[in-house]
This record gives sequence, C-alpha cells and structure tokens, in this order.
Amino acid sequence: MGVLNVTPDSFSDGGRWLEPDKAIAHGHELLVEGADLLDVGGESTRPGADRPSEEEELARVLPVVRALAGAGALVSVDTMRSRVAQETVEAGAVMVNDVSGGLADPRMLPFVAAAGIPYICMHWRAHSARMQEHATYDDVVETVVTELGDRLAAAEAAGIAPELLAIDPGLGFAKTGEHNWALLAGFDRLASLGRPVLVAASRKAFLGNLLADPQTGQRRRTVDRDDASAAVAVLAAAAGAWCVRAHAVRPTLDGVRVAAAWGAAPAGHDTGHDRPDTRT
Repeated sequence: MGVLNVTPDSFSDGGRWLEPDKAIAHGHELLVEGADLLDVGGESTRPGADRPSEEEELARVLPVVRALAGAGALVSVDTMRSRVAQETVEAGAVMVNDVSGGLADPRMLPFVAAAGIPYICMHWRAHSARMQEHATYDDVVETVVTELGDRLAAAEAAGIAPELLAIDPGLGFAKTGEHNWALLAGFDRLASLGRPVLVAASRKAFLGNLLADPQTGQRRRTVDRDDASAAVAVLAAAAGAWCVRAHAVRPTLDGVRVAAAWGAAPAGHDTGHDRPDTRT
C-alpha cells in the first residue's frame, strides 16, 4: 500500500504532495514502483495534529482520488469521516481505511455496509491532538486484540461482511515505542482475530528513536527511516501480514519479495550428492 498524504502537515512529507497535480504524479510514481494500492488521505494523524474541516479534507482528496481511480489505480481513502468516504467512493475509491475503527463518526460503519466495500479497522482511542494521553495499558497486546475484536463485532453488527474486514493494530496511535514493538512481536495474537492484518510502521517515530544518533540522541529524520521501515515490512510479511503500508514502495516491495521467496522455498534435505569433492 503506497502512502499518498495530501496534507500540509504530515509528519513524513509535510505538504510535498498537497497540490493535486503533484499528488497525482506521485501516485503514478508509487504505482510504477510496484504499489498494489494507493492510500489517499487528507487529514494528518501525526501526534498533536489538528483536524481540517470536512470541506477542506474533501477538497484535498477528491480530485486526487478521481484522477488516480480514473486512470485505473486501486485507491483506498484514509478518512474517519463518512461523508469523505462516501464522496471518494463515488469518485472511484474501492476501500475505506478508517484509523478510528468507526469510533470517530457513527455513520461510517453503516455507510461501508451499504456500499459493500472492504474496510480497514484500526485500533484507536482518541484524535491526534490528545491520543498520547490514552497510551496506558496493562498488557498492550491483549488489550488491543480485545478492543479490535469489539470493533470488528460492531462492524459486523452494522452489516459489513466479515470477509470485507481487515485490521490494523494502530502503531503509534495512543501507543509508545515500547507498545509498538510489543504489538509487532505479538503478531500471532493479532492474527488470531481471523482477519487480514495491515502493518503501518513506515517512517514512524519509534523507528526514528531506534535509529537515534548514539552520541547526541537526536532522532533519525523521517526521510532517513526507509531502510528500517522496509525491515519491519519484511518481518511483517514473513509473519503473515496481508499488507504493508509504505512511503518508499520500491525498497519495501523488494524486501517483501525476498520474504515471499524465502517462505516458498522447499526445505530440502542435503544428501551430499551435489557437494564438490574436496578430498586431498
């Protein structure tokens, strides 16, 4: 999943793709690099971010979704608002990626059910401006699994078919770095919910902290976190992730291909017949 932030304040590319023409061109670049799906979002969800108005979010994403979908791309819309979801689906989006799991807008789940489209349900506790106040868990893996299970139940109760639901543990959303690492290590528990798992770790702060300068403690810049992001994607793919979300598609896809080839290779038994004769 290639990330396409049509925002002025994204933590990763802060306004670089805000203009529709630039966003559309970058979307095509991501497709050339190998993205299967473009995730177009008009609201920054970095910690502390303020929400744009609904009208502003629509103005940012609609022309981009319309152009890319019209060119044949598979587009998901990254939004917490049902109206934005509805208008972008009408413009050609084929999936809703809702980081609130339906909690931010009570009309979201009924809309998705009526539209009959895939829905990514993320673990979420609060909007960006205050979400880190809610980063408290006794056991983050078990709590996230339980709370995601509740959201899946709500989605199904609203009429969304189970086979159209995927989950996202919400790395960085009301989570500390330690919580993120625990969730990645606890992938099997997430998978136990029986739904495809999206892993969205690309360029996030916990990777910047991991890669901080050992002398100064300065966090690694966002644009210099792609190698670590690809490493997480490889491990997630090997663990069975359905999809990985990436800002830098090509190196991520290369890593995922390696993981897939490794996992598919037969574990042969060495009989020694093909060894060179090294006797002297």
